[in-house]
Amino acid sequence: MTRNKFTWLLVSLILFGFIITSFVSYHVAHKALEEQIKRDSLPLTSDNIYSEIQQDLIRPIFISSLMAQDTFVRDWTLSGEREPEKIFQYLEEIKRQYGTVTSFFVSDRTNRYYHYSGVLKNISEDDPRDGWYYRVKAQNPGKDYEVNIDHDKANPDQVVVFVNYRVYDFEHRFLGVIGVGLSSNAVAGVIEKYKKRYEREVYFINELGEVTLQGAQRLDFHAIQEKEGLKELATQILTSPSMSGSYTADGEEFYVSSRWVEEFQWYLIVQQKDKFNSKIFVETLFNDFSISILVAVIVIFIAQFSFRGYQARLERMATTDKLTGTYNRQAFDDIVNKCFKDTAQSGAPCSIALLDVDHFKSVNDSYGHQIGDHVLQRVAHECQRRLTDSGFVCRWGGEEFIILLPRYDAKQAEKVLEELRQSIEQQHMKPKVSVSIGVAERIANENIDTLIHRADTAMYQAKEHGRNQVRVAWLSEEQSSPLI
Repeated sequence: MTRNKFTWLLVSLILFGFIITSFVSYHVAHKALEEQIKRDSLPLTSDNIYSEIQQDLIRPIFISSLMAQDTFVRDWTLSGEREPEKIFQYLEEIKRQYGTVTSFFVSDRTNRYYHYSGVLKNISEDDPRDGWYYRVKAQNPGKDYEVNIDHDKANPDQVVVFVNYRVYDFEHRFLGVIGVGLSSNAVAGVIEKYKKRYEREVYFINELGEVTLQGAQRLDFHAIQEKEGLKELATQILTSPSMSGSYTADGEEFYVSSRWVEEFQWYLIVQQKDKFNSKIFVETLFNDFSISILVAVIVIFIAQFSFRGYQARLERMATTDKLTGTYNRQAFDDIVNKCFKDTAQSGAPCSIALLDVDHFKSVNDSYGHQIGDHVLQRVAHECQRRLTDSGFVCRWGGEEFIILLPRYDAKQAEKVLEELRQSIEQQHMKPKVSVSIGVAERIANENIDTLIHRADTAMYQAKEHGRNQVRVAWLSEEQSSPLI
C-alpha cells in the first residue's frame, strides 16, 4: 500500500469513526434523557407544582370548608334566614379578608342565592344556569365540594373559578351550598407562573378529560381525547392516579406526566416538548465533524512524518550496507542505470572503479574479524569523504568496493582515485592497510557487466604489479576495444 493510500485510509477511518460515534452518542443520550424526563424530571415537577397548588389554589377550598363548618351560617339558616343583612355582611367580610372576587350561599330551603351584595335570584331546576347547584347537591356522600368554572352570577361577563361546598346542619342534614370564587384570570396567571418557572406546559383536566384550568396562552384542544397522539394516552391518564409517558404530534415528541389532585377532583397534567431535536443534533454533529477534521489533519501530519521517517529507514536498510554505510549492490544497479541514461543523453563520460583492500585475509587472521570490520569501515568512510561530491561508493562484496564516477573520463578518474589511495595509505590508525584500484571508462553503449569486467581486470593488474596502486583500462586510439 502506498503512503498516500494509507494516509487517506487512516483519515477515512477517523472520520467514519467520529460520525458513527456521534450518531451512537446522540441516540444513547436521547434515550437516557427521555428516561430521565419520564422517570424523574416530569414527576418531580408535578410534585413541586402540586405543593405550590396547595398554597395558591387550595386555599379557596380551605376557606369554603371553614365557611361550611361555620356555626353562624348553620345557626342563621336554621333560624329561618331572618335578617339577611347578617349573611350579606358575613359574605362581604369573607371576600374582603381573603381577597376573593366573590362569596355566596345558596339555601336549599328557600332556593335563594345570597351574594355579598344581596339576594341575586332564586335558583330553579328549570334554569340550566343553576345546574351546578343540583349537581353538587346530588354528589355522593363524602364528596362535599366541587371546583368548577362558570360566569359570575352578579357579573355575567366575568369568568370565575368557583369552589362550591355543601353545608350540613348539626345532624348532617343538607342545608345548601356555600363558597368563594377566584378570578379565572388570576388562576390563569398562577398556571402561567408554573409554566415559566418550570419551562413546561401545565394544565388541569377533569375526570372526563376536559381541560378545566390552563394558562394565559390557550391550548389548541378542549379535551385530551382531541389532541393528536395524546388521545392514545387518555385512558391510561384517566384511570391512573399518576403516570408518565410520551406521544408524538405534528412531527414532534412530547413527554407527559399526570397526577390526580384530590382537592380539585382534577388531574394535573405536565408536559414537555422534546428539546433534544434534530437541530441540536445537526449542530452537535457539525461540531464533532469539525473536531474530527482537525484531528484528521493532525493525524495526517503525524502519519506523513512517521511514514516518511519509516520509509526512509526502510530505504536505507534496502540500499545501504549495514557494516560500512555505503550503498549495497541492489542500490548500485539503480544508480548505474540512471547514470548511463543521463550520460548517454548528454554525451558526458562515465567511469567505474573496483577497489580491493590489500592482504585483507591476513588482517583478519592476525587481528580478528572485529578489527577487520573496523578496517573496512575506515576504508569506506575515507572513500565517502573523498568522493561525496564526485561519485558513488558501493560495497561489492567482502573487502571489495565499486565506485561510480559520472562525468569523469579515465584520466580524471585516475587522478581522483590516486588521491584516495594515498589518503588510505597515510592513515595513522593500525593496522595500516593499502588498496589496489582498477578503473575503466565506459565505451559508447557498453553494458555494465563488460565495463565492470574491464575494471576488475585492471584491479588484478594492479595487484600483480605490487598492489597499492591505481591501474587504468586504457583504450587504443584506433580500436574501440579496451587495452590494459
